[in-house]
Amino acid sequence: MVVTAAQIKELREITGVWMMECKDALVATDWDMEKAMEELRKKGLSKAAKKADRETSEWSIRIECEWGKCYVVALTCETDFLAKSEGFQSLLTELMNMLKAGKSLEEMEQVKKESVLKLGENMVIKEAKVISWAKIDSYVHSNWKLAAVIVSKKSDTDGEKLRQVAMHVTATNPDYLATTDISEEVIVKEREIQKETMKNDPKLVWKPEQVLENILAWKINKFKDDISLLEQAFVINPDLKVKHFIWEDTLESFYRFSI
Repeated sequence: MVVTAAQIKELREITGVWMMECKDALVATDWDMEKAMEELRKKGLSKAAKKADRETSEWSIRIECEWGKCYVVALTCETDFLAKSEGFQSLLTELMNMLKAGKSLEEMEQVKKESVLKLGENMVIKEAKVISWAKIDSYVHSNWKLAAVIVSKKSDTDGEKLRQVAMHVTATNPDYLATTDISEEVIVKEREIQKETMKNDPKLVWKPEQVLENILAWKINKFKDDISLLEQAFVINPDLKVKHFIWEDTLESFYRFSI
């Protein structure tokens, strides 16, 4: 008999086992759902379903940049012990090689699921991303839990400067590249918050209306600067803004990865 996609999907949801394993089990048992689940249990595959609900709070991220592309793989697990293990790091390497070879996320998930059974902890692929541009660079923090990718508009941008800006991004976590990227909705919301804060500040109660408006405008400008990468004080040299270190028309975008 023909195994239907609905049956395969149902067995996968019950067991947490990869689609092809579910299909093979159903075919082998003449599409008997109970027998198929027993078949998977005999193979030890359904154990992955029990592990799949366990929280993964440890992780490691790997980034490799070459030929105008940055490949990003981030993998979580349950314990710091496993995150530092050879088996976990070998899996990261395998997933990175698969990403660079153009393999699908489903194929990567299957390799990860097999490793869950071998290594004994739940693991989740949090990132499997390819970022392409003419000039691109990255920085991964020494704890392997923070990283950033910086994209330049210009192919001749100094790679070391890009890496330093990437390091800045991991430290400051900006929300936007430039103040012009901030939506009016965000600004209006912040203005309302600041107005309420000022109303409750006894030092400002007797200030003239125009002075209050000037203070509010200053607070909003500071808010926009604080969350915009180009306007932030550069962490390596706080006397400079990022836009003065690398010039504001250089950067196209940025990505930050953390957990």
